[in-house]
Amino acid sequence: MIIRNISVSPEEGERGARAEARRILGRPVEAFTIIKRSIDARKKPNVKLIYTVEALAKGERSELEPVYEPPKAARSGGKRPVVVGFGPAGMFAALTLAMAGLRPIVLERGDDAETRTAKVLKFWESGKLDTESNVQFGEGGAGTFSDGKLNTGTKDKRLGFVFKSLVDFGAPGDIMYDAKPHIGTDVLKTVVLNLRKRVEELGGEVRFRSKLTGIETENGRVIAALVNGTERIECDSLILAIGHSARDTFELLLSLGVPMEPKAFSMGVRIEHRQRDIDFSQYGEMAERNLLPPADYKLSVSFPEGDSAYTFCMCPGGYVVAAASENGRVCTNGMSERARDGENANSALLVTLTPDSFPYPGPLGGMRWQRELEESAFRAGGEDYRAPAQLSGDFINGRISRGAGRVRPTYKPGVTWTDLNAVLPGKITGTLKKAIPALGRKLRGFDDPEAVLTAAETRSSSPVRITRGEDLSSALRGLYPCGEGAGYAGGIASAAVDGVKCAEAVILN
Repeated sequence: MIIRNISVSPEEGERGARAEARRILGRPVEAFTIIKRSIDARKKPNVKLIYTVEALAKGERSELEPVYEPPKAARSGGKRPVVVGFGPAGMFAALTLAMAGLRPIVLERGDDAETRTAKVLKFWESGKLDTESNVQFGEGGAGTFSDGKLNTGTKDKRLGFVFKSLVDFGAPGDIMYDAKPHIGTDVLKTVVLNLRKRVEELGGEVRFRSKLTGIETENGRVIAALVNGTERIECDSLILAIGHSARDTFELLLSLGVPMEPKAFSMGVRIEHRQRDIDFSQYGEMAERNLLPPADYKLSVSFPEGDSAYTFCMCPGGYVVAAASENGRVCTNGMSERARDGENANSALLVTLTPDSFPYPGPLGGMRWQRELEESAFRAGGEDYRAPAQLSGDFINGRISRGAGRVRPTYKPGVTWTDLNAVLPGKITGTLKKAIPALGRKLRGFDDPEAVLTAAETRSSSPVRITRGEDLSSALRGLYPCGEGAGYAGGIASAAVDGVKCAEAVILN
């Protein structure tokens, strides 16, 4: 029996949900499965946990659908498929192909997770950037240095397979039912490593420091991938899971005539508050009892002029991190560990930008604008990968900030206090100045004048779409644009699902 809307106190938790299920069932519970768990904080401080569960008495059969399994390959032998990129889309494309017996070859331009982590930490401490192995590039993709958030709007049947696989490889079991599941950057590194080992056990091959530098074609079809300028790998199926920051690969594809188009995306800043303040805003007095996880938020606002802004990738108890992948450019991202026990909360605060507002024409117009803002941030930060920062109240009033107030910035290698109105274009700053007070009316304290704004947040999603048909192939046959970088996903979970879908297209081709 599936039982919905079981409401219990945070003290009661799962124990209370089990007791209520037993009462409703009217018989001893033989099997108990949590389907969903969420927090209802609408009536502060009377915060509740809301459960949906399946409770079965002895002899009853489950009503839950079995977890989706990808198809097996109808063929064996032949050329091995190539997957470019080992972020969420590439990892799940490779896993699905390997499970089908097709022994994929994965090309990852960055390093393995352990080596990559050491280089990222060195960059954060010293400002010494490896442009091939950083927050954007390397095993696990950009998601490895994030909150590991799995929120998604997709209802795709493949989502259960993705989540179950993540748990099998070391993610916490609660991602299967939490309404806002997250893994945490510290746990993600183990999950990614275990997934790669499974691909290799099944006959796949993951090659690090292996950059796609060309695609050989014949009669409008892929026949080989060129790697590091010297190696040639014959293939007739190439899944392009390059991520949203592979700008040199976008330029390569454009030169090859691969159909691409500009797409809407967003840019802005990271905003930091004290996590304790967010907890009290969301939970009221219940926040003092430490029975609930660090609170999050998701906010948006639209204005009559047509402008809009929203928060994205909110990281409770997290850190603002340097996420550059190109020399002479600064960009930010957010990251949380599993415990989310940092002093601050942070979120991207973004302005929606459409191709008609881009200052540059062509498919890569948005990408060129990203670079322009990152170069501006690099100069304003001091040209050593420190980021320009400003207090929220000073930003709105056009004053240069002189230092931190109640909220201490977490960005490494450090921040340079300045006026972000001179760093970002008016299209963005004008909208943010309207958005911050408006969002403060939705979440108390969001407009705290001592909140810290750090620039520039430019990599929220890809500014490019590599077009594909209903069969998921590009007009260049055998090329499968995939995931967030290709413009078909918006986060870890949806990118992973798209990776499975593209792998299935190869398997069934």
